[in-house]
Amino acid sequence: MAAGAPIARQPNERLLGLIREAGCSNAGLARRVNVCAADRGLTFRYDKTSVARWIRGQQPRGRAPDVIAEALGRKLGRAVSTEEIGMGTSRRPGSTAGLRFAADLPECVELAGALWSSDIARRGSFGAGPSGGAAADVAPSALVEPSRDWLITPVDEQVARGSGPRVGPGDVDAVRATTEALVALDRRWGSGHVRPVVVHYLDSVVAVLLAGAYRESVGRELFGAAARLTELAGYMAVDTGLPGLAQRYYIQALRLSQAAGDRGFGGYVLAAGMSHLAARLGNPREVVQLARAAQEGARGRVTPRAETMFLAAEARGHAQLGDGEACRRAAGRALAALERCAPESDEDPPWIGHFDAAYLADELAHCHLELEQGRAAQQRAGEALAGHPEQRARRRVIGLLLMARARLQQGELEQACATASEAGSLLSGLRSGRGAEYFDGFLAGLAPHQKERPVREFTERWQSREAVPAG
Repeated sequence: MAAGAPIARQPNERLLGLIREAGCSNAGLARRVNVCAADRGLTFRYDKTSVARWIRGQQPRGRAPDVIAEALGRKLGRAVSTEEIGMGTSRRPGSTAGLRFAADLPECVELAGALWSSDIARRGSFGAGPSGGAAADVAPSALVEPSRDWLITPVDEQVARGSGPRVGPGDVDAVRATTEALVALDRRWGSGHVRPVVVHYLDSVVAVLLAGAYRESVGRELFGAAARLTELAGYMAVDTGLPGLAQRYYIQALRLSQAAGDRGFGGYVLAAGMSHLAARLGNPREVVQLARAAQEGARGRVTPRAETMFLAAEARGHAQLGDGEACRRAAGRALAALERCAPESDEDPPWIGHFDAAYLADELAHCHLELEQGRAAQQRAGEALAGHPEQRARRRVIGLLLMARARLQQGELEQACATASEAGSLLSGLRSGRGAEYFDGFLAGLAPHQKERPVREFTERWQSREAVPAG
């Protein structure tokens, strides 16, 4: 798709002025843009009519504004920004980039690339954090609507491409290996340290590969690898306090998984990503809907381990709704599914292999806390901590804070504060917004007990949170 919806009703005077300054005709600029795109591994087919539309105020989608700015910059002999050509609006907070589930494959690639590049641009520079607008705000309707589109949309009939740089199995393997390395770093150090690398890799490497030439089998694998890394970027956005950005990444990961023909991973995006995001935002009905959509859409196409995760997500939603009986039923089915899992089974895809008894215990501890079942929550949190190895540092922090909250519910103030202090010490080595959020939640829960000595001492030590970076 060459052009999107207009971003303004007024003619683009900035672009027209630069075209005149550069001494280009409309046809000449179109040719330069197409050449610039080819240098980036992209295939653009703009012509003089396309340029005329831009001058009238229509803005092209995806990475096109960056390429147009570069083409004009080459002609002028200086750097030109997208703002200078009047095409910076899509980069500003409040953009709808990434909120659509693409109708076809070209739009799928375009929307994913637009999200990655706009994230880079929003950050201003590599390593800087985005703020406000799309980064912070979640579109409520887009929590569930993409799951409906995913359920009713067939897998893309063909993904092979014949133009662009050649992409082979080795390229896909490299993306997968990079993803696994980034997952390990994220679990150990938190997303605040790793997310900039993930976004940069998506924008500078994965986007170029998707625009390359590949046969059908390689293409399916490539889209699957892109979906996995995009889902990881969504989780990292959650962990750095950017739920609106996470929502966009999850929607694009869901669509990329459809192009890969991987219904199982699509279900994982819904249950592990979007459902948990809805839980974090306090939308329990959407939590249940998304988890059930995952179960329905991936039925018969996932292993028992994935079924366990999908059912645990549903249980979380029922618990948030205060429906203890529905939660118990979903949790019971999750436990039964886990019993069917073969240990270290080769049948499990990499994206679900980490979900073991410790992760399920973690999920169930959340459920019991929501239902104010402190003793049961304490038991499950203990099981989670016993199963999480040291390299799952963030997960251990969360498990400790679940245990602390459970002890607080039981009136065990001294033990609760000691456990939370252990979490705080571990959290001081991470950059995790999720961990900091759990810590703040525990601090807030201490408010009714401020006169008690253990609580006073804990609050004096940790309220400044100098040792608990938020990511």
